[in-house]
Amino acid sequence: MHPSPPFNAPAARRLREALGMLPGHVAYGLGAQYGLRVSTGTVIAWERGLASPTDYELTALAGVLWCSPAELLTAARTLREHRVARELAVEELARLLGLTTSAYLRMEESGRWRGNERQSAALAEVLGLTPAGFVTVSGRDEELAELLRGAVTTRWQAQLRPVAKLVPLERGFLQDVLEQLHTDYQALMVSTLSWSSTGTERAGTTGDEGRVFLAEILERFWRAAGVPGPDG
Repeated sequence: MHPSPPFNAPAARRLREALGMLPGHVAYGLGAQYGLRVSTGTVIAWERGLASPTDYELTALAGVLWCSPAELLTAARTLREHRVARELAVEELARLLGLTTSAYLRMEESGRWRGNERQSAALAEVLGLTPAGFVTVSGRDEELAELLRGAVTTRWQAQLRPVAKLVPLERGFLQDVLEQLHTDYQALMVSTLSWSSTGTERAGTTGDEGRVFLAEILERFWRAAGVPGPDG
């Protein structure tokens, strides 16, 4: 069983009401236009967030509501969610990426992208992924976060190569971003030490700021790079 797509229940209701339709009209349209036997109660359950439509039901619902499937989804984060939002079948996306259907499906189901550089570039183009979105879809957010924490707490130069392997940005640019993050974090830690002998309260506060810095390292990295986060 695949997990349900990230269905946006309030959007479904809002779009239906904008068309002047009742839930029963939607249920009728799903049957008349797409051959789906969906009850009025099911449509209401979707709109209340008590249930989610399958891939095909989502596509059909979008047709009845005169919208794209993407308008009925919350921010996509996985390969499957992005594929569904783009109305692409598994076989079609695999073909566009130069992969066999089974090879692509294994990656989608595992949540780990393992394509080569050319296939990765094609994936980003077909799905309209930002660099941040690509890393998230690849299932490597936490791996990148750990590298970035190492970059700011130790030597950023040692992390440049592994970060460059994960992030589809120019290496020279990544160097500047890592160096800046390292400088910012170290300045925060120096501030902690400078206050430790004369201001215990200030030292504790700055220590908390350091922990927050590390906890938010991904957001800080994408912001420093001038790149939208995975949610847009």
